[in-house]
Amino acid sequence: MRLSDFDYQLPAGLIAQYPAARRDAARLLVVNRTARTIQHDIFHNIGAHLPAKSLLVVNDSKVIPARLLGNKPRSGGQVEVFLLKPLGGRRFEAMVRPLKKVRDGEPLVFDGGVTARLVDRAARVVEFDREDVLKALEKSGHIPLPPYIKRPDEASDRINYQTVYARPAGSVAAPTAGLHFTKPLLAGLKHAGHDLARVTLHVNYGTFKPVEAEDVVSHPMHSEDYRIGAAAEQAVRQARADGRAVVAVGTTSCRVLEAYARTGRTSDATSLFMYPGAEFKLVDALITNFHLPKSTLLMLVAAFGGLELVQKAYAEAIREYYRFYSYGDAMLIV
Repeated sequence: MRLSDFDYQLPAGLIAQYPAARRDAARLLVVNRTARTIQHDIFHNIGAHLPAKSLLVVNDSKVIPARLLGNKPRSGGQVEVFLLKPLGGRRFEAMVRPLKKVRDGEPLVFDGGVTARLVDRAARVVEFDREDVLKALEKSGHIPLPPYIKRPDEASDRINYQTVYARPAGSVAAPTAGLHFTKPLLAGLKHAGHDLARVTLHVNYGTFKPVEAEDVVSHPMHSEDYRIGAAAEQAVRQARADGRAVVAVGTTSCRVLEAYARTGRTSDATSLFMYPGAEFKLVDALITNFHLPKSTLLMLVAAFGGLELVQKAYAEAIREYYRFYSYGDAMLIV
């Protein structure tokens, strides 16, 4: 499997810098694997394209304001700390910039008087001056917009870069397929006979790690923590028993379901890497955004939809001026 199979050219103007004016007003590309057809619609109408009485499985992880901007009191030099993963207590794995100019144990001060220190340079671990770090981040931190969004975060991003069903805090990037759902749309789908199950996968910065190996099979896939509660596990089992379709809302929900199908574990860390040729054991349909070239997310989508059909769908989306990436439009593969 060659890396070049997952490359494509995207005009910069198609990279969405802001979301649609209304979440469910985003465009929707509907790809049918059996009929090999491509349709155009609006996300609000997704119910018309879903399998009847399906189970939608969403990732309810909440994005934390993981980006901290501050200074070093002794020198006044600016510093940025991007939190990657909680390590328990007051410690986080983090990216520190500029790392070379930060001394071990040197206080780094952020808005609201929050202070952190670099305590393990090799492992990139910072320790905060308080236990309730996540609560402090609500005032001190910035929403960690992806690097392809070329603007500072704004107050509106605290709402827009979060799903309407987000609960447990822990992600540093949004599960973006879910951004298109509104509460009224979810209520309408429920009224039509669809069910909703929540799983949790905390998205870490590894989601942006590019694949560099030309033979994609040799790519070292990043690991992410997930959890499936008892209610969600029962909902998935019941849907399978009833012959109802399981619809993964996003690649993260898909990874959770397929990791569970392979291990039976409801709480674990998964480094499952899915590319064309992979077998999908639980997922019958996939809702997803449009992903970066040469990314593991695009490879998962190509594994589910078929490489040739997904390549065709992406080409169609570019021709029709769809908006790409986190704040962009959506695709449903059935």
